[in-house]
Parts: sequence; C-alpha cells; structure tokens
Amino acid sequence: MLKAVNAPGQGWPGLSQGVVMKGSGVFVSTGHVGTDAEGEPIVTSVEDQVVAVFENLKATLAAAELDYSHVARMTCFVSNFEPETLAAIRKVRANYWNQECPPSSVMVQAALYDPRLVLEAEVIAVVP
Repeated sequence: MLKAVNAPGQGWPGLSQGVVMKGSGVFVSTGHVGTDAEGEPIVTSVEDQVVAVFENLKATLAAAELDYSHVARMTCFVSNFEPETLAAIRKVRANYWNQECPPSSVMVQAALYDPRLVLEAEVIAVVP
C-alpha cells in the first residue's frame, strides 16, 4: 500500500511530495526544488536556493515522521554544472548530515521546469 505524504502547503494537485510504501520500510520523494512558500524560485544565490531545497525536503520528511537521519540516498539534478553549484551543495549538505552522510549523486539535467532553478533533489529514506 502507498501512503501519499505532503507537508502543509507543499502539495500540488495530482502530485505527492513523497510516498511511504507501507510494509516495505521505504519512503521515496518527488524532486524538490528551491522555492519559497508561494512556490517561487529562490534567486538570491545558488546557496540560498540549495538551502531551500534541503528545507523543503526536510518538511516533507517531517510530514512522513522522518528526518535526514532516515535518508539512505539522495540524487541531485543540476541544470547547469558550475563549480559553485557543487560547492554550495556540499556546504549546505554538511549542515544536514555529518561526514557519514548517505550516498548521493549529482547529474546534469538538460533543463528543469523553471529556468531560474539550478537544482532538483530527491531522496530515498528508511521508515523505521
């Protein structure tokens, strides 16, 4: 059985921000981006947008009664690979995980749904 998960204010019609696969002990998220509460991309800096991605994922994890300690894998998709983007991802990630963070991949994507976005990330987590 699948249980849709949406943090308050994060649900989009016809799309869940995550799903718990009941009985399997697995949670998977949709791609999360760096937007504010109104859904507008954060454009002040790459780092600010990456922080918003992590905070939006944090809210979805919390709605599933999970946190970053439950995350087993993270996949990041970047629209344009620049050294500053990877540096921002590493810097921000260190605020959410210690050096024993889960495996993660960074892949270059042709484009994201809004050209102001530089990063989209998704996670797989373990449900205790």
